[in-house]
Amino acid sequence: MSNAIISQVSKNLPFRYRITCHQLTEKPSGLFELPVACRLPALSEFDGPKSFGDIRIGWLEDGLYVSLMVTGKKQSLWCRETQLHESDGLQLWVDTRATHNVHRASKFCHWMMILPTGGGNSNDAPIARTLKINRSKDDSPMINKAKIEVKSVVNKDGYQISAFIGGVGLYGWNTTEHRQLGFNFAIVDRELGWQTLALGPELPIAEDPSLWQTLLLT
Repeated sequence: MSNAIISQVSKNLPFRYRITCHQLTEKPSGLFELPVACRLPALSEFDGPKSFGDIRIGWLEDGLYVSLMVTGKKQSLWCRETQLHESDGLQLWVDTRATHNVHRASKFCHWMMILPTGGGNSNDAPIARTLKINRSKDDSPMINKAKIEVKSVVNKDGYQISAFIGGVGLYGWNTTEHRQLGFNFAIVDRELGWQTLALGPELPIAEDPSLWQTLLLT
């Protein structure tokens, strides 16, 4: 194997990380920023790309809470409701059964896309959508029923998002019997690039649950 091929392999590929997701003390409201203890690690920096987003996640019995702050932008946001895959924003993947030994998504796997703008009559409202996972064995029964509440604000050098993903919209959500979730995220930006949890878009992270990490609800 040549050095060129070796250099293309992510340093994170041999590992699966187990990341703590803290239970919150109270239900956030409005445009919120979660505590520092809820910040997700920048594992993708092991492969070189510098992080530009501060993403945090916490949980309560009613679902997952996410906050994101993106800074360092010089160009305007590009968000289109008709072109979600090409838009700036946050993508999340959740597997409520944390099954890491399969390469095709099950009905417990969910893909969510959250954009800071692009919606509404003036195209300035945030957008939250659930998407079908390519090559999935079974689509989640909640794919068109997921409950995602999102608020956002655009700043001169970036944006802030806060989102609530209701457990009623996550098929298999059961915090009593299942405290581990398969989890992945990607912050996508036309100007700044990609920031992911561990593995990048050179691998099929959007459709292969075996490439996601483990989120431990504590």
